Amino acid sequence: MATVPKGIVERRLAFQKSYSTEHKGSWSRRSLIDDAKFDSVTNAELERQEREGGTATTTTTADDVTGDAGAALPLPNGETPEVKEEEEEETTATTMTTRRKCVLLLSTKETDGISRIFMTLENCGATVAHVESRASRRRGNHLDLLIQFEARREDAVTAVKALRQLAVAADDIVVVSDKDAIEENPWIPRHISDLDRCTHLLTKFDPDLDYTHPGFADKTYRERRRQIADLAFSYRSGHPITRVEYNEEEIKTWGHVYRKLATLYPTHACKEHIRVFRILERECGYSEHNIPQLEDISNFLKKRTGFQLRPVAGLLSARDFLASMAFRVFQCTQYIRHGSKPDHTVEPDCVHELLGHVPMLADPSFAQFSQEIGLASLGASDEDIEKFSTLYWFTVEFGLCKQEGEVRAFGAGLLSAYGELQYALSDRPERRPFDPVTTAVQKYDDQDFQAVYFVAESFDDMKEKVRQYASTIARPVAIRYDPYTQSMVAMDNKDAIGDLSRTIMADLHCLQNAISRISCLSTA
Repeated sequence: MATVPKGIVERRLAFQKSYSTEHKGSWSRRSLIDDAKFDSVTNAELERQEREGGTATTTTTADDVTGDAGAALPLPNGETPEVKEEEEEETTATTMTTRRKCVLLLSTKETDGISRIFMTLENCGATVAHVESRASRRRGNHLDLLIQFEARREDAVTAVKALRQLAVAADDIVVVSDKDAIEENPWIPRHISDLDRCTHLLTKFDPDLDYTHPGFADKTYRERRRQIADLAFSYRSGHPITRVEYNEEEIKTWGHVYRKLATLYPTHACKEHIRVFRILERECGYSEHNIPQLEDISNFLKKRTGFQLRPVAGLLSARDFLASMAFRVFQCTQYIRHGSKPDHTVEPDCVHELLGHVPMLADPSFAQFSQEIGLASLGASDEDIEKFSTLYWFTVEFGLCKQEGEVRAFGAGLLSAYGELQYALSDRPERRPFDPVTTAVQKYDDQDFQAVYFVAESFDDMKEKVRQYASTIARPVAIRYDPYTQSMVAMDNKDAIGDLSRTIMADLHCLQNAISRISCLSTA
């Protein structure tokens, strides 16, 4: 396994250094005045929420954040705290990056909530500059936290969203409020190399933070996960994917799942998956005794559908994941689930990716459908991103389709979990016809079998319905993917429209010639 670059270590230490320098190695004692101002911020927001009948679900930023780490937050008049953005130039050897300063007001139980919050901020590229805490006076066994951090604008926005999702997933964390922290037009990656910035992880199922994770108490497993995660963090677009030397325990876990699924595929998987899976066994080393390498599989996919794999350290945010698929890039983990629970995992791992996703991404029709979901997500609002991710969940992850009078599975979540694969095709769960409008708002369970599965008539029918649904979504600009430059092109000017029309005309000319030749041969 390759050595982790020094920059990765420095990036992690930057967070620790900023925290320990500010607090002189421990929690600093605040004055009574500081504590009273902290109390004013908290009480003002809670009273406003009580008046409005709202619920506490997101982040607050203070109105007078300064570069002085010990500066007070002058909001004693009861006004609702608002976002204050200060921009400063931070020069590196090669780039000039604008960063903003924000303050978060949260409440958490005195368990692992604090580490989850800090890990989320770090994963989003934020540097914590100042932290204050005190026992909550409104919520029993909770701590109120006021955290000042610095990050690029788009990273700050992602941090707010990630903390919202964390608050929903964990009942021991409450983000008190948020205002004006979300950009009106979300950032859109323009070139495939911009995916180097689409690395915002959700820490919901992180074995270092989630005590219910089967690997939480296994120090060896957690260290192994960190080693493999560092390889993903150091990856850059266009570079070869570092190979992982899997150990005996990991191969044993892979083999256990592989054997059981291989016996089910002929009767449960769709024909596209069965056909490609056999090719993968012949050409790419798929077997119960060998875990394929991402670099080899990525090259295989490029030849078949133009998709490629990119290593990722864990569960990505929905926006980053969908944006990657718009470039025909699939973010793929390299670690293996914990050996004590080989039958099921609530987080993605390479068993799920290689056995579930890869065979389907090698099918041209399904690959196009996956890219179209990604393209439709670019520039979409947070509400629509949630709907697109739900569509993805019930199709690419847990979709069923009709083939030759039978219902077969094409979703990777089913094709990589033999228990749910059998359950989904039994008479126990409810099945509904696939309709994007209703599917996009269907609640789902990310920790257990689904109560409802949606059945598509065919891949082509599913693609057409998703196209029609996507056309109703408001976005700032129409976007198309240029495979020659691996770039997104905004269709907002005459030149872009002219280039597209010329490309279409050239393709139509080629199509006409092909039809003419076939017609001549059939009449000869």
